[in-house]
Amino acid sequence: MATVFVAAGVAVGVLSLVGIYLGQRAEVLSGSQLWLPEGSVIPLTAPNMAAVTLLISAVTVQWAVYAIGNNDRINANVAMGLTLLLGLAYLNSAAYLYTQMNLGIRDSVAGLMIYAVSGAHIAVTIGAMVFIMVMAFRTLAGHYSSRDREGVAAAALFWHVTVALYLVIWYAVYITK
Repeated sequence: MATVFVAAGVAVGVLSLVGIYLGQRAEVLSGSQLWLPEGSVIPLTAPNMAAVTLLISAVTVQWAVYAIGNNDRINANVAMGLTLLLGLAYLNSAAYLYTQMNLGIRDSVAGLMIYAVSGAHIAVTIGAMVFIMVMAFRTLAGHYSSRDREGVAAAALFWHVTVALYLVIWYAVYITK
């Protein structure tokens, strides 16, 4: 239950930032101004690959829950390791996108809001990765089995919320620009 409450709180926080971003963008665009400053671009390749990577990681984290439910600790740890690897790939994609945008935090409201929204999601992703790492170590130690897999399931739930939040950000920030 604690994970459900934390995930809900995190979702409300990140979605609030997305709402503020959308409000600021609508206000600037209603004044017939450009939202992104001159010279800045948001290429779609990195955000699209990040979305695909996170969608694949949603499958691997669910694989971990399935494997531990079948007392298959080896595959559960392989699945959690793959999820962490895909999480690192997402973080790499986000870092690459930052280098491509040519957008500074102090340059405009758009820059500030884009970095606030995406930075908040990066922080949530790192938190979810730490949660999965803890569950992987506990699984290695033999703390989880088919009779007691709530920790792995809780980590998977938090990861799914993280993926869903990115999909909202992906559409609101990167696709609609």
